[in-house]
Amino acid sequence: MRQPLLWPWLNFDVDDVAAPAIAVGVDVTETKAEVREHWHRKGQLVFALGGGVTCRVPGGLWMVPPHCGVWVPSRLEHSNIATANARIFFVYIEPGAAELPERCCTLSISPLLRELIIELSECAPDDARCDFLGKVLLAELPLMPVQQLHLPISAEPRLRRIAEALADDPSDRSTLAQWANRVALSESSLARLVVRETGLSFGRWRQQLHLIVALRELSAGVSVQQVSGDLGYESVTAFITMFRKALGKPPAKYLSDIAQNGSAFVD
Repeated sequence: MRQPLLWPWLNFDVDDVAAPAIAVGVDVTETKAEVREHWHRKGQLVFALGGGVTCRVPGGLWMVPPHCGVWVPSRLEHSNIATANARIFFVYIEPGAAELPERCCTLSISPLLRELIIELSECAPDDARCDFLGKVLLAELPLMPVQQLHLPISAEPRLRRIAEALADDPSDRSTLAQWANRVALSESSLARLVVRETGLSFGRWRQQLHLIVALRELSAGVSVQQVSGDLGYESVTAFITMFRKALGKPPAKYLSDIAQNGSAFVD
């Protein structure tokens, strides 16, 4: 059964609006906001202008750092968790209105597209200006580069158990052998299972979770020192080294480039 109400602040069903693209802005209060699993006929872009959003879909966890967006295709069940004091925009797009991926992905958002989204959220769907802005947005959005900011999550019960435990306590530094013992597998069997189900080694999979948590918390204004400690790193330097190797830049530079350019990867 479809749950049409996406966020408590919305008082209409977005699927009832005929416009090819509409946008809604939401300012989250001092406490984080969570919306349970739901889906809608329109595709959805979740865009964070400030703070961060984590989207969970079947098979994956997607991070929306500031000035990026997560594309959620039509009819795909998902849930959203926004950090405290986040400023979020949702762009709802009619199926087939633009050449967008058939799977979830994290997109960089250019300064032009950012302003289009903001302007679109401030005009009525039946306004001629809204129609024009929507057409430009639908032409620009497919051109945005994809960023690999997601965690593959398997439906396999033992891996889901590990994923949920690490999400609850990302500082847990248990070894592969220790996790294998907890889920009644041999170390080699668990290693093969993780690769088969996620495409990543166990170490790389856990590191990806750390990156998602780190970006979410850093986007909410938490210090690098605090994030480093919360993730169980022995030093801030070790955390920054991991971050730089994974994303090409230290945390401050990465987030700064996204804020200034709409992408952390600038030619």
